[in-house]
Amino acid sequence: MTANDYDSWREARRRKVTWAQGNLALVETRWGADDPEAALVGQPPTVTATTLSRVDLVTGLRQDGVRLWDSDSEALRHFEGVDLYPYDPAWVLEARWTDADDPERRVPFEHLRDEGRSRDLPVPGDLHLTLDGQNYTLNAFDDDGTLLLVFGDPTNGKETYGSGRFLFVYRQPGTDRVVLDFNQAFVPPCGFSSHYNCPVPPPQNRIKVPVEAGEKLPVFRDGFTI
Repeated sequence: MTANDYDSWREARRRKVTWAQGNLALVETRWGADDPEAALVGQPPTVTATTLSRVDLVTGLRQDGVRLWDSDSEALRHFEGVDLYPYDPAWVLEARWTDADDPERRVPFEHLRDEGRSRDLPVPGDLHLTLDGQNYTLNAFDDDGTLLLVFGDPTNGKETYGSGRFLFVYRQPGTDRVVLDFNQAFVPPCGFSSHYNCPVPPPQNRIKVPVEAGEKLPVFRDGFTI
């Protein structure tokens, strides 16, 4: 990524969080519901509905749900943008990939709103990174075919989102080379709506040096907060 590419990435991120079913538009998640049309009864015309499912952590059974999205949500009306660090090529780092011994390996990740419980997510391999003399073995989980790294660093809660940030990881086909471009680190969906339940960084994904790259925090006008 170059500085010009960074500008394009920033604009793409803005479009992603502000569209009619973007992160800022999520106003409700109803677990136990399975009829989006019924969920729309009494809602304003700016609201749309989609379905989703998960495994209930208590029963282990599939749990259906409905999400409501409002293209005129308070968050969208107050949104100014996302504060970011300047592009820095020094934060384009190379890591080494190793496949997991078990291709079905799953690693527990705590989630922001699961009261200390964890969900086992598929982690098909490890990212081996050396940064500032420290060796890390990072776990990125398979997010619909793309590796997603959930990481923390000392900027969290000071300059960046408190519970950590996300980074998509792209492997070089046919090699063990992985590029981690922390200029593309982004605020997780739960930073834009309280109706998401994001994974938080496990201990092995907590980087000891400040990662001063990528997105910091969403910015809202008139004192609005999520």
